[in-house]
Amino acid sequence: MTQKTPATFQSTSGIVPDSEASDLEAWRRAAAKSTGGGEIDALNWLTPDGITVKALYTALDTRQLPHTNTLPGFEPYVRGPQATMYAVRPWTIRQYAGFSTAEESNDFYRKALAGGAQGVSVAFDLATHRGYDSDHPRVTGDVGKAGVAIDSVEDMKILFDGIPLDKVSVSMTMNGAVLPVLAGYVVAAQEQGVSQNLLSGTIQNDILKEFMVRNTYIYPPAPSMRIIGDIIEYTAGHMPRFNSISISGYHMQEAGANQALELAFTLADGQEYVRTALARGMDVDAFAPRLSFFWAIGMNFYLEVAKMRAARLLWWRIMNGFGASNPKSLMLRTHCQTSGWSLTEQDPYNNIVRTTIEAMAAVFGGTQSLHTNSFDEAIALPSEFAARIARNTQLIIQEETHIAQVIDPWAGSYMMETLTQQMADAAWAIIEEVDTMGGMVKAVDSGWAKLKIEAAAAQKQARIDSGQDVIVGVNKYRLQNEDPVQARDIDNVAVRDSQIRRLQAIRASRDQAAVTAALQALTAAAASGEGNLLGLSITAMQARATVGEVSDALESVFGRHRADTHKVSGVYAASYDARSAQGDTMEYWETLKADIRQFAREQGRQPRVLIAKLGQDGHDRGAKVVATAFADLGFDVDIGPLFQTPEECARQAIENDVHAVGVSTLAAGHKTLVPAIIAELRRQGGSDIVVFVGGVVPRQDYDMLYAAGVKGIYGPGTPIPTSARDVLHQIRQSLQPT
Repeated sequence: MTQKTPATFQSTSGIVPDSEASDLEAWRRAAAKSTGGGEIDALNWLTPDGITVKALYTALDTRQLPHTNTLPGFEPYVRGPQATMYAVRPWTIRQYAGFSTAEESNDFYRKALAGGAQGVSVAFDLATHRGYDSDHPRVTGDVGKAGVAIDSVEDMKILFDGIPLDKVSVSMTMNGAVLPVLAGYVVAAQEQGVSQNLLSGTIQNDILKEFMVRNTYIYPPAPSMRIIGDIIEYTAGHMPRFNSISISGYHMQEAGANQALELAFTLADGQEYVRTALARGMDVDAFAPRLSFFWAIGMNFYLEVAKMRAARLLWWRIMNGFGASNPKSLMLRTHCQTSGWSLTEQDPYNNIVRTTIEAMAAVFGGTQSLHTNSFDEAIALPSEFAARIARNTQLIIQEETHIAQVIDPWAGSYMMETLTQQMADAAWAIIEEVDTMGGMVKAVDSGWAKLKIEAAAAQKQARIDSGQDVIVGVNKYRLQNEDPVQARDIDNVAVRDSQIRRLQAIRASRDQAAVTAALQALTAAAASGEGNLLGLSITAMQARATVGEVSDALESVFGRHRADTHKVSGVYAASYDARSAQGDTMEYWETLKADIRQFAREQGRQPRVLIAKLGQDGHDRGAKVVATAFADLGFDVDIGPLFQTPEECARQAIENDVHAVGVSTLAAGHKTLVPAIIAELRRQGGSDIVVFVGGVVPRQDYDMLYAAGVKGIYGPGTPIPTSARDVLHQIRQSLQPT
């Protein structure tokens, strides 16, 4: 049910004199003259959120707004949750990182802290996210590649060796395997001599967005919501300084959501989590002060600032509706991260500028902590050189510009106050639509929310590919020759071998009876609904159960979630404007469609492709956008289920009689998994099937992939029509008699 809006403030901005309206009309006449008599409203910009950004704002735009005369630290907190904001305490500088082994990640964290970082943010590898130990056969290509491999408390102790956990706050991006990972952190701290009540930081623990976009879930929605409730309940009683959940819009925007969708779906998720805790009989003010949020900050500068201000306004409204009375329950506190999606492989040093602009938007929006991405992350995991520049970007903003000395400098801006209200109104309309469906769990379970985001992603990609939206160095002002950038490379085989040896040592040295009893207690609690799963997980991890064993103990009752695979249709084609397409870099839409129709006449069927995700990489924005665009062009498109092994993918390709398999990769598993799919196709009798790769692939890996049999590689920034024409050519070549 929609939360009712409480009484708001009366406007105290005064009445704008009639003279201002006449002055505005005079301005319109002067502006029309300067544009050669054109219509001034044509200068306005309609954003993807449906918000009109005008070329000029005046006091006439803000005189009816209720929030424009409030102060920082006071309801409704539009100007920030603290009265003095950065003037007394600047935002926390975080460095989100994790790769390879716990030893290597620990070395990175210690260097980052010495270099000015003020908190640790941990990225786990995909095997850990999905609740698999490193020796599981489904994760051969994933161990240590897109984050650090953690299998047990022993790994966690190494990860934080020399980092005082009673002084350094730790943020952990973990959702699927949240129980064993959070439990392992608690036990590692205890064995470092730090009690639970002294731990500070955040566990993401936001499973609803995983079902929409990131897909690192393990269990179905209902038991996943029980886990969240158990964590909120346990931390409220034992870890008062620790944020039990970081309600995350970041991955929604990275998957394609515009700012209004990101804001609405994130706050709607927050409502659902509050309801879950209240259903336990908890008092709202006992847990709400430790709820936090996490926003993506992209290149839409004004809307990002407005989004963060609107978020505080709406959360205050929502929590009033739940009867919260503690001011800390009403304040939205947030971490921000600059966009990874906006980073380009082409002319990558431009990314330093993009990240700086995005960081400024986060600061002007009032973030409590910030991570700035490294310029080379569109290519591979960040190098130490790139990470230092990203960290120094924040230090320069914080210590050289004096920006932090003014509290909410955008307050009173005719434009910003108007955009704040427009953003709040746009998001609230979506939240009300979600409420009519019965809440976010139902909106997610139906697939509606995911399809809304995927449609927005397809629209955005079409606008870039046709040149309507400019990306400097990609579809405009592109360099003739790109200088290579040295990318960090992880030896996945060596990392996995070292993790397997450590697992073998732990299993050989532990008290197996104690482990078995702890795991059986977890399974019994999962089945009965009684007991707190986090408390029981802590007991299991103390006994040296592994991440995979704790996950399996719960999976035996809850099951493992399998997502339905859908794609939007017609969205890319409707947004692609061939008139804007630049002939030197993009194939015109109708010409390419005609070529595909000609292929169908010659072969008796359309060119058929399977778009696949291999391993545990659940980031499927690229795969879904490519599938949508290829289908709109006239390809017959199959989409493989997430988390396929090479063997499973090859079997599906052969059974479906496809001409080509397109592997979408983001998490650096391509060096292991792509040669494996080619070998499997040959082994199973599909050697004539073309294999192409799209996504984040360092240039240094191209020759290896081509030598393995890949026919085309399409990195970030490749227009989809260009890749589609090349794939069509490769299919034609494969059909030629040898």
